[in-house]
Amino acid sequence: MTLAQRRQAPSSAPPLTIASVPSGHVYVRHLSPLDGRGAVRLPDPAPANPDRPTGATWWPPVMLDPEWAREADFDVYHLHFGFDACAPEQLDRLTRVLRGRGKPFVFTVHDLRNPHHSDRRLHDEQLDVLVAAADAVMTLTPGAAREIESRWGRTPVVVPHPHVVDLPTITRALEVRPLWRHRPFRVGLHLKSLRANMDPMRLLPTLVDTVAGLDDAVLQVNCHRDVLDHDGARRDAALSDWLRGEAAAKRLELHVHDFFSDDDLWAYLASLDLSVLPYTFGTHSGWLEACRDLQTTVLAPTCGYYAEQGPVLTYTNDGDDFYADSLRDAVVRAHAERPRWGATLDERAAQRREVARVHEELYRELGR
Repeated sequence: MTLAQRRQAPSSAPPLTIASVPSGHVYVRHLSPLDGRGAVRLPDPAPANPDRPTGATWWPPVMLDPEWAREADFDVYHLHFGFDACAPEQLDRLTRVLRGRGKPFVFTVHDLRNPHHSDRRLHDEQLDVLVAAADAVMTLTPGAAREIESRWGRTPVVVPHPHVVDLPTITRALEVRPLWRHRPFRVGLHLKSLRANMDPMRLLPTLVDTVAGLDDAVLQVNCHRDVLDHDGARRDAALSDWLRGEAAAKRLELHVHDFFSDDDLWAYLASLDLSVLPYTFGTHSGWLEACRDLQTTVLAPTCGYYAEQGPVLTYTNDGDDFYADSLRDAVVRAHAERPRWGATLDERAAQRREVARVHEELYRELGR
């Protein structure tokens, strides 16, 4: 079911209260209308864990506790993220509590394969519980919807990923872009803290050689300190030595840092002409959407449904299959053609209005 197939929700009814898990995530925040009207989302309760990562105010999501769901006051429960470490039995108890209270349960399937899990079995078991129990299932692309229908016999509502970068920042980025026309063509590979679905050495030799052969081009590789520092908790000595050697030979720029703030991340993405996604498996990408917000072209692998989110370049990287020539050809094409496939500000604003409308309508269908 697509956006066009949803009916217009009435605007005069009192607002519903939604338990969105987690409400503080940027994706969830951008499901609401720009004018702030419509459904009211409960704030994320503070977790008891004092050791949560800096800035992760919603982690772990307290709303996933069946006892919280038993006592809290809300009209609709909508799960997005945060259940990575939950046993299927806990999720089953949660959905039974919701059903026992007569509270509608909406589940948006962002990931059909968890990018943090090298073994897919736990996530598959979690999805078996959640998709079956949901009163309504949503997802982001037609391809993901077809897979959900094939695996579980459920027909999801397909709603595209809204903008990730806030609209004022997008406006400023668009104003700065023309000033960069005469700088070197910059290709970015961001390895973060090496998620399970990243295999950088599969790509790097081809990527380094390709960019080195282009006129006026730079390859920038970013990675977190926990992977590349000598005392890093997730240190990869072989990767660190290889990257530092290539950087010393002036074949790439190596940037080692902690997690970016939002402002730093947007500035980094906006500085790139091409952002290469190094994923060997996955489903959808908020990173891709942020690049589209900032007019940065994305080179995405063929795994998952990244290419259905918006216009991107692709290369073959799907589990065991990787074709170096496809990566090389895509980078050369990006350098030659300089495609600009980002979403415009007007497109993002219109899309957000429609995404908010569809969510509001679905909540009202279920919650009253």
